[in-house]
Amino acid sequence: MTKAVESWASSEATRASMKSNKGRDTKPELALRRAVHALGLRYRVSHRPLKAVRRTADLAFTRAKVAVFMDGCFWHGCPEHHTVAVTNATFWAEKVRRTRERDAETDRLLAEEGWLVVRIWEHQDPVQAAALVADAVATRRRAPAAERK
Repeated sequence: MTKAVESWASSEATRASMKSNKGRDTKPELALRRAVHALGLRYRVSHRPLKAVRRTADLAFTRAKVAVFMDGCFWHGCPEHHTVAVTNATFWAEKVRRTRERDAETDRLLAEEGWLVVRIWEHQDPVQAAALVADAVATRRRAPAAERK
């Protein structure tokens, strides 16, 4: 006899849709990677800057200690584009709140270890976002290593 498990999803269709969301290599992430690469920068993809912490940067410049995160407007609560879920609103609001809390904790933990965190919203123009990343990396590369810990 199998025990019925109550799903977090409001329907099977919603569950299937949410399970199919990719954790990496999304269209905005690929566009950012292409734009950063076009500027001549090389980076690690889906890299854990701190081995003891289960957080993965979308792009990482390990020598410069720059971690780049591509944040989705819905999942991370973009102030411009986040939409409130109609179905299961309380669940989704709490999920986004926890995600934002985890993002802040990630930023703090990385900063404590000398990393610079760059957060890019998925709606940002990839060429402009790549310029922000390139500027952050160049600034860190010019700084003495002692300043980066």
